[in-house]
Amino acid sequence: MKAEIKPRINFEGRTRLETVIPLSTPYLIFLDPSDVCNASCGWCPTGSGEALKHKKPQFMDFDLYQKIIDDLCAMPEPIKTLRLYKDGEPLLNPRLPDMIRDAKETGRFGQVDTTTNGSLLRPTLNIQLIAAGLDKIFVSVPQQYTPAYVKNVKHFYDISRGSCEVYVKIIGDTMTEHEKTKFMSDFGDISDRIFIENIAPCWPEFEAGDVNLGEGIYGQPITSIKVCPYPFYSLSINSDGSVSVCFLDWAHRLILGNLSEQSFESIWNGEKLKLVRLLHLHGQRAEMVICAKCGQLTHGAPDNIDAYAEEIIARMK
Repeated sequence: MKAEIKPRINFEGRTRLETVIPLSTPYLIFLDPSDVCNASCGWCPTGSGEALKHKKPQFMDFDLYQKIIDDLCAMPEPIKTLRLYKDGEPLLNPRLPDMIRDAKETGRFGQVDTTTNGSLLRPTLNIQLIAAGLDKIFVSVPQQYTPAYVKNVKHFYDISRGSCEVYVKIIGDTMTEHEKTKFMSDFGDISDRIFIENIAPCWPEFEAGDVNLGEGIYGQPITSIKVCPYPFYSLSINSDGSVSVCFLDWAHRLILGNLSEQSFESIWNGEKLKLVRLLHLHGQRAEMVICAKCGQLTHGAPDNIDAYAEEIIARMK
């Protein structure tokens, strides 16, 4: 097997956040090209239809996208990762290759990547995505996939020639050992990294079904983290231009502002986000809507800055 068996999160070699906070520029931006999805995954708020009760599904307007890219490029430092994904299926947006190309041509993003269920991968689109300069693609394989699906992923991998890293993963909680072996066999030679993940209770205020309460998303031990690290190094931009504190804010209840009316810099350095950070640092996460019952901090958070809360508070004054 060519692929490395490794989680999508790099736990090793990470920058220690307590040594760099506060950041003048976020490391990671989630930007949603489409909060529409063509799948019906019951463990996902969008696929289950629950998210439709809270927002109108749409593609991001391309003019708004270009304004947002300009805003992000005006930040003091280049952004390490622009992730063209949040609530929906990015490949549904016909302008996705243009979005990738526009971001890459600025030279202000260390990496541009996306996450997809892979159902829309076809030779023509594969070529467009790679030609646009996509650096990495995360393919969330459905549990029921066809030979044609595998063929399309293989085509993407073959033509990328190492220019775009291919990460393939599947939810394995209900899979038999035979099915897991077949998954590894089908995709192990047509991806750079591969992993079988667990369902975890990461979506706040959403019941994902039979989640794995004994292990984290990547099979790691369950943790107990008080201070969420994400608001200190990332933000999420929804398809309507609104800015969420968190990429797990599927119901858009943690809104800081809207980039159709404000600059990104004013939101990143604004009082609303500062208050969110301080609430976490002061151990008051339970007072925040959504954050209080978030399972990401037990099942998937890659960083723990709890022990440095007082030190970070002093630096933020």
